[in-house]
Amino acid sequence: MHDTSTGSTGNTARPSRRAVLAATAGLTAALSVPTTAAHAAAPGDRGLRALISRMTLEEKVGQLFVMRAYGHSATAPDQADADANLKELGVRTAAELIAKYRVGGIIYFTWAHNTRDPHQIADLSNGIQRAALRQPRGLPMLIATDQEHGAVCRVGAPATLFPGAMAVGAGGSRSDARTLGRISGAELRALGVNQDYSPDADVNVDPANPVIGVRSFGADPEAVAALVAAEVRGYQASRVAATAKHFPGHGDTAVDSHYGFPVITHSRELWERLDAVPFRAAIRAGIDSVMTAHIQFPALDDSGDPATLSRPIITGILRGELGYDGVVITDSLGMEGVRTKYGDDRVPVLALRAGVDQLLNPPSIDVAWHAVLKAVRDGELTESRLDESILRILRLKARLGLFGNPYVTRAGVDRVVGAEAHLAAADRIAERTTTLLVNEGGLLPLRRRAHRRVLVVGADPASPSGTTGPPTGVLAAALTGLGFTATALSTGTAPSETTVGKAVAAARDADAVVVCTYNVTASSTQRTLVDRLLATGRPVVAVAVRNPYDVAHLTSVKACLATYGWTDVEVRAAARVIAGRVSPRGRLPVPVQRADDPGRVLYPVGHGLRY
Repeated sequence: MHDTSTGSTGNTARPSRRAVLAATAGLTAALSVPTTAAHAAAPGDRGLRALISRMTLEEKVGQLFVMRAYGHSATAPDQADADANLKELGVRTAAELIAKYRVGGIIYFTWAHNTRDPHQIADLSNGIQRAALRQPRGLPMLIATDQEHGAVCRVGAPATLFPGAMAVGAGGSRSDARTLGRISGAELRALGVNQDYSPDADVNVDPANPVIGVRSFGADPEAVAALVAAEVRGYQASRVAATAKHFPGHGDTAVDSHYGFPVITHSRELWERLDAVPFRAAIRAGIDSVMTAHIQFPALDDSGDPATLSRPIITGILRGELGYDGVVITDSLGMEGVRTKYGDDRVPVLALRAGVDQLLNPPSIDVAWHAVLKAVRDGELTESRLDESILRILRLKARLGLFGNPYVTRAGVDRVVGAEAHLAAADRIAERTTTLLVNEGGLLPLRRRAHRRVLVVGADPASPSGTTGPPTGVLAAALTGLGFTATALSTGTAPSETTVGKAVAAARDADAVVVCTYNVTASSTQRTLVDRLLATGRPVVAVAVRNPYDVAHLTSVKACLATYGWTDVEVRAAARVIAGRVSPRGRLPVPVQRADDPGRVLYPVGHGLRY
């Protein structure tokens, strides 16, 4: 946290407050915008409209885009990242991207090397803001990321990492959801990230959903709505814009919109009482932005267009019927779900015609930017239509205080990011989420006298942030710290016969075996591993480290826990439950159907055993 190795990035110098104010001269009135997202002529709009009136058409087009940029620095990325930027974006650095296209936002990704460590992230954020404000009529930037926690997490340790949404749903505490939002928001803000694409407001009612799943709070729309609203308020308390996604609801699909074009077959009536409920709650809570889904929803628009490009859905329903007048942002425009029907030059134009404000990460910024510019010059889009979206975007920037001072400090990073109180809060929340699904004969908790030697085997999925795990090792270390002698043997998500044999041999020297399972299916060799371990006669405890639905395929185990995630905070909480240090308190936020008869429920919503 006190490392100064990122000082050579060229992004550490902070402009003076005078320079910041000079860059936004004439906008004093804009700073008085109230804290709700929906307002037609709020105080401050006059100043913002005056600013818009001085923008060139090219600057207006750029303000609508939120783009990726490779590299740990805004001006001096590693050569490989500069080359990647040149290939994909036509520029070498984030600063050049801002200067050329005048984009209004940047999104951080782990794979783009934006999130190496806290000081580096803060320096990158300052460099991006400085690059933007140095432009003629420069504006502060919205800097965003997907920090959902759990399965989707871009900023890793030493930042505080919380359980994911479905785990929080198992805990069922609005207070915990708000605490998560408040702490996560405070740490993001300290890093210069002012917009988080979270929470996920989808109601997950399809166990086979490949893209949402444990990213959702659960299957009960009212419960999901309460937790969404609570997390939104937490982020608001830390002055970070929260984003409810993926409107109009992505929770009932077996197709991943990253790679295909899902169709939601819900009726309008079902949408009203299922998918719409959490979004209504988010809007009532004053949500700052709403992200669209690249899904076809015939009951809401029978044109065959994805929701992102649907005027009946975005303008008619979200803005008209639900009364939302805040920022609407697309999901990534590089996803297949939005590119199936139209070309990359048409998608951004159609999104704006539908009522969207921010265009997220198109495959080619040059193609998308010029397409919007051409649409205005040709009369397909009016400049006043662009002004509507820019006003919403600038209102959000004003509400977040970015016109006052968008910069952060390393001292602030050291004070806030990964603070002991934050880490302790994450551990306490995690303890309230672990769910005991099966405990025949009182196998759990394990007892140190009877089960001192514990073998931990199973799947070790990749860390979402690249800074945690592997789960088997973390679990073994945690059990050892609790008085057991635990060893880890990673067997993967598809163990071979040889790997299964090694695990069985190791189990013979153990008093108990813990198996971490990950997305078990009827044909999965993870089932073979569990069955062979059970055949040794050793007590076997299964820990479903992603989907709780694994238990339906593991009907022979005597004890099974669900953690809903495999990051360290969730795995360590499971260890404390296994060891009896804490009692399991989580309850299923989704039903688990029988594997042999999906029409029958094996464990209902609310199921969860206690010690």
